[in-house]
Amino acid sequence: MKQVHARNYRRIFFGLLFSALVPILGPNSSAQAEKRIIDLTHPFDETTLYWPTNKSFHLDSAHRGRTEKGYWYESNDYSASEHGGTHLDAPAHFAENRWHVDDIPLDRLIGPGVVVDLRFKTMPNPDYLIRAEDFHEWEHQFGTILENSIVLVLTGWDQYWPSKKDYLGTDLPGDVEHLHFPGFSEDAARFLARDRKVSAVGLDTPSLDYGQSKDFKAHRVFGEANVPGFENLHQLGALPTRGFRVIALPMKIGKGSGAPLRIVAELD
Repeated sequence: MKQVHARNYRRIFFGLLFSALVPILGPNSSAQAEKRIIDLTHPFDETTLYWPTNKSFHLDSAHRGRTEKGYWYESNDYSASEHGGTHLDAPAHFAENRWHVDDIPLDRLIGPGVVVDLRFKTMPNPDYLIRAEDFHEWEHQFGTILENSIVLVLTGWDQYWPSKKDYLGTDLPGDVEHLHFPGFSEDAARFLARDRKVSAVGLDTPSLDYGQSKDFKAHRVFGEANVPGFENLHQLGALPTRGFRVIALPMKIGKGSGAPLRIVAELD
């Protein structure tokens, strides 16, 4: 009987010891909860949306089938504008002598993220200008946006993808007069770039600036501050307000002003 009690005590002791060690065992611990990955990227294909004046995505098959030696082989050629689909705007897009795509440090593209949900303001108003006050109100509820955060704004616009008419406001090639979708105002861009010193920003619309912008002030402010922008994001509604890491890796185009982007969120 004493031996049975001794074994039980040993099991309890080592169980408690293991529980105490779990927080410090690191990423290889079998007890660590699996991380959840959410893809924030629209696919690139014939339905991908681009700015009305930009070249759309085009895929040509160079070969698809069995070769003379009997094995399967596929290869394609593609072409598209830098700026379309889920993509990155480099600061140089609207600011002279600022980072191009290949200049952006990786620690500006990978980091803690926050989602600012403004659907209750944007959905009734396609021309909504996101204001600095919107972020003040959000911080009052959820806490200060920390330096080096990646701020993603949820407008709800990705529900219209891939309808050009609904997503852009127009489906006419070259038509930039009838674009309607939300975007950052100049004061919102200044607040995030200068007051909060964020690493990057993104949203689920075609542009950092709203559709009716003629001077692209948000792009210019973010560009001058070397803040990259992510456009045409997907599934932001699946993310929590905080508690996730953004991994945003664009095609590394030398001296590119933008690039196709594969962006995911890693949830704890």
